[in-house]
Amino acid sequence: MTKRESRYDILFEPMAIGPVIAKNRFFQVPHCNGGGYRDPSSVAKMRNIKAEGGWAVINTEQAEIHASSEITPFIELRIWDDKDLPMLHRITDAVHEHDALAGIELCYNGMNGPNLHSREVPMGPMAVPIATFTNDPIQARAMDKRDIKNLRNWHRNAAIRAKRAGFDLVYVYGAHGFGAVQHFLSRHTNQRTDEYGGSLENRARLLRELIEDTKDAIGDSCAVPVRVLIDEMMGDKGITNNEMRDVVSMLAELPDLWDFTHGNWADDSATARFKDEGSQEEYVKGFKQLTTKPVVGVGRFTSPDTMVRQIKSGILDFIGCARPSIADPFLPKKIDEGRTEDIRECIGCNICVTGDMTGGLSRCTQNPTFMEEWRKDWHPEKMQAKGKSENVLIIGSGPAGLEAARALGLRGYDVLLAEAGTELGGRVTRESKLPGLSSWGRVRDYRQGQIEKMANVSVYFESKLTADQVVEFGFENIAIATGAQWRKDGTARHHLSPIPIAGDARIYTPDDVMNGKSPQGDVLIYDDDHYYMGGTLAELLINNGCNVTIVTPATRVSDWTVNTLEQHFIQKKLIHLGVKIVTTHSVSSIDHDHATLECTYSGNIQKIATDAVLLVTCMESNDQLWDELKYTDDKWSASGIKSIKVIGDAEAPAPIAWATYAGHRYARELDEIIDLDISPFKREVVGLSRNWS
Repeated sequence: MTKRESRYDILFEPMAIGPVIAKNRFFQVPHCNGGGYRDPSSVAKMRNIKAEGGWAVINTEQAEIHASSEITPFIELRIWDDKDLPMLHRITDAVHEHDALAGIELCYNGMNGPNLHSREVPMGPMAVPIATFTNDPIQARAMDKRDIKNLRNWHRNAAIRAKRAGFDLVYVYGAHGFGAVQHFLSRHTNQRTDEYGGSLENRARLLRELIEDTKDAIGDSCAVPVRVLIDEMMGDKGITNNEMRDVVSMLAELPDLWDFTHGNWADDSATARFKDEGSQEEYVKGFKQLTTKPVVGVGRFTSPDTMVRQIKSGILDFIGCARPSIADPFLPKKIDEGRTEDIRECIGCNICVTGDMTGGLSRCTQNPTFMEEWRKDWHPEKMQAKGKSENVLIIGSGPAGLEAARALGLRGYDVLLAEAGTELGGRVTRESKLPGLSSWGRVRDYRQGQIEKMANVSVYFESKLTADQVVEFGFENIAIATGAQWRKDGTARHHLSPIPIAGDARIYTPDDVMNGKSPQGDVLIYDDDHYYMGGTLAELLINNGCNVTIVTPATRVSDWTVNTLEQHFIQKKLIHLGVKIVTTHSVSSIDHDHATLECTYSGNIQKIATDAVLLVTCMESNDQLWDELKYTDDKWSASGIKSIKVIGDAEAPAPIAWATYAGHRYARELDEIIDLDISPFKREVVGLSRNWS
């Protein structure tokens, strides 16, 4: 086994955090996952895998400490009372199995908690509307002295429970807009006139008290970190960076560790399209010099050289990671073993965030095993041995085909990957050339790098196969991963059938633009896809000198990107670039020099002159080969074919994460016995007796 390069030794130095010792500097900061209290075994196994991968500290997502502040519909952990302890014990046992420290992020959401489940009245520093993603029509009441005393008691009780559950680090939390600590700190949300408002010292009083309470209750054996934001990103209206430097100076030695974030969740976890690796550095630089306690920060770190620079430059003591630890749970171990080329680098797409935002389990574009570690017994680095078959033909080298080839090769099959073109990657190769999406090429690069090491995986370019050729080759198993293409007829969510388009109208699709055939002049983009493509192409066309109008039936541009925390950034950028935005309108027909728009509410019609229309509507599968092969099934057995399966976009178009998952699932299930009458994954079901009261 290769040994790590000596310049990375500093990353593996043990570090004290109060009364506990972290075995290295790799620190998985708290992050959500969509599982929470609903899927405790999935959460525990996911954290267990990270511990196996070498992370020294592994934290939970936020854990709600009391029923008076919960954030339904989001599914996080809870530590309301002792009934939650068995679930939390499962997490700590899983983390400790591999000699890592387990941390829990205690949270009282305050003004961010709508209490849609508990029906308790929300509380915060002031009596104002609660701050939620969905603008719930609920107001918080202002906390009085008794409420604050209760909050301190609830937090103390939760800390004691956390210690009993086996946690080594117990957080005091006030960041991302989600914690009462931040709400009291910020003049934006705290306009009180008592000893908890006004001066910075008063606004920091609750933070001080919670740290002291927690240290007093459990500080003899548990570390007490503090996670706070260091700039609210709203100027003097909120917490400024300089103000937070004063707070840290004021409380410098109270906690055992400082964990810094900046802005709201969207700022702190910005996509690669808007923030580069290490982007928090400008905000966190200099904070470490204000305290003798260790400091952790984040920055979507994937490069070990960047990590080393952060430490040697005196910026951080621990390398904080959330998304990179999801994309590759074995990132620390790969650096330690001198296998940096095997790191599955985070692409910064925030698909992981969408699981939490939509109430489903999180997933990852790069790591299809994320949150499937328990449900399907999938390990990110290990595959079961091959089954009875010997070989597989994969047609198409997009994300589904590449992942299938990599995983099947790891199982030990002889794999032939046939690509009709001259390069690997399919849609990720094309899309990675669009503005801000270069990191998406990592989906291709990681898989290409892995299969190049495998003698049992062969790649053939310029190999567009016919149905007859596929049958004649005699491979035992065939995966059709031929991808999809954008439709050119306006069919999508709003129009489920083609719209009227004049024969001389200049119509383009995203495929046209990515293939170098781009419109000129005044261009209307009709976006009924609602993800990243419409906004990204608007930016590209503006950069190419076009005048762009973007029309969408939704109430905002790139509407689904609310779930990736980038909708605000996208719309702000398009406005800055001069894109004309028309929302709540569909394109009902297209002529050679204009498009007709229809209001989605009133039905009112208007016409917009345009030189060309770019349709970002929906995709259709390239499933012609599969359609032909279906009707040759009588020849399969004679040719030695055991199975033919269509996967990824060729089966049903979806985001890239769905394609890598499909490729991985195909590889896992090949030659396995699959019972279609039972759930394809393990479920945790509440067991009830017939007697109840």
